[in-house]
Amino acid sequence: MRRSLFLILWLLTDSALFLGAYALAYFLRVGWVFSTVFPFQAFFTIALLVSPFWILTLLLTRTFALMRNQRNLRTGMYILYAGIMSTALFALGYYFLYGLFFSRLLLLYALALSTVPVWGWHVLFERWMRRMLRRSPPVYPTLIIGATREAKALIKTLQHKSNPLTPVAILDGRGTSETEIEGVPVAGKLNKLEDVLIGRKITHLIQCSDLEQSLNLIGACRNHAVTYMLLPSVLGIVERDERVETLEGHPLTVVRPKTARWAWFFQ
Repeated sequence: MRRSLFLILWLLTDSALFLGAYALAYFLRVGWVFSTVFPFQAFFTIALLVSPFWILTLLLTRTFALMRNQRNLRTGMYILYAGIMSTALFALGYYFLYGLFFSRLLLLYALALSTVPVWGWHVLFERWMRRMLRRSPPVYPTLIIGATREAKALIKTLQHKSNPLTPVAILDGRGTSETEIEGVPVAGKLNKLEDVLIGRKITHLIQCSDLEQSLNLIGACRNHAVTYMLLPSVLGIVERDERVETLEGHPLTVVRPKTARWAWFFQ
């Protein structure tokens, strides 16, 4: 419920920023007056009609995804892409409804104001939302399986980055003398799996060791509607640049050789 409210707020504020960007672009180009040659009402009406398509483009690129890092360059490119599509759609809409559009500079203003400030807002909103999602009780209590070095590094990253997935317990198949890791309590061995899943209302499980228990863990997650996640190091993959992709609909874990940055657009 908390996540849904934040998403609704995020969508509403993004829509307001988009409309505000176009309104500001109008006044920057025309001046701080309502022009009779280029009526603001007609201009803003097209912006209102385009705004849902702008939001839809961001949704299709999964810009609002839970795990999306808003500070990542890829997110900025997605927002720029949505801005370009919206600007083109705005120009076409105005042309077909009201006639020839009179200012290409205004379109450039609108594109710049609907991308850079929006990206900055996404970064700020993500930081605030992550803190709110982790407040007790956390929205996404996460169970960590394993007390290995990779598991400790993962927990430390999740805690440091204030990731929405909040580790609340650790289970280790072989047992460990440690009572907590990065403030997360070690709840025992895997024989307590069912109790922890139910008692702590786990929403996500991340397996960091005990490969032989994978089927049991996946089965338990399915029974309790828990999202199962696997750390690649469990399979012996420690490259840290692996990706999950699809090949004709079949999911694959891919580790690519080092390539130039521009090659990402064609992979």
